[in-house]
Parts: sequence; structure tokens; C-alpha cells
Amino acid sequence: MHVGEPSASAASSKSLAIVAFERRELNLILNVYGRKVASGDWRDYAMDFLRERAVFSIYARMSERPLFIIEKIPRLRNRQGQYTVTNQEGRILKRGHDLAQVLRVLDPHLVVVG
Repeated sequence: MHVGEPSASAASSKSLAIVAFERRELNLILNVYGRKVASGDWRDYAMDFLRERAVFSIYARMSERPLFIIEKIPRLRNRQGQYTVTNQEGRILKRGHDLAQVLRVLDPHLVVVG
């Protein structure tokens, strides 16, 4: 090790773990999103991957607040569930352990295939 070079333990402690949606989760979200875009209800989305949560924001237009926010917060996995859907006013519409069931609040005609 060279002088001034950070040790391996110092480098690993500074690296931050990022929460992200897994491929299966993202497929479920994008299926609902695609149907709503096709029907003209939604127009845009944004994804944020943070240290404690992953966020999928849904917009009717590009410049306004999100209509809905889908969040994955792994630390809530053993409590009320790691998935939530929140509306524009910040009210939680649905929370749970199963993302497909939680997403039904956005598309009630969605059939859940297990």
C-alpha cells in the first residue's frame, strides 16, 4: 500500500449501497405504465435510485409534480411491506409485500398472473 492511498476497508465503508428495482419488478411497473400511456392517461416517468429506496415517478406532463410515486423501501420488508404507491398529495394509496397486488391500485382491471 502506498502512502496516502485509502485502505480497502476505508474505501468499502464509503461506498454507498443503492436500492434499485429488479428486472421482474421493473417489468411489472412498465407493463402498467405502458397500458396507461397507450390510453393517454400518462406521459412521462422518472426513476431515482437512492441509498434507502428506489422511486418510479409517473407524470401526466413533463413539467408538473408526479401523479403517482411507486417506491421500494427494503427496510420495510418485514413490517408493512416494501412497496408503496403514493398519489400527488402524498397519500399512500396502497402498501404491501407483493408489487403486483400493490400496482392494482393504479390499474384495477389488471389481472395478476402468479
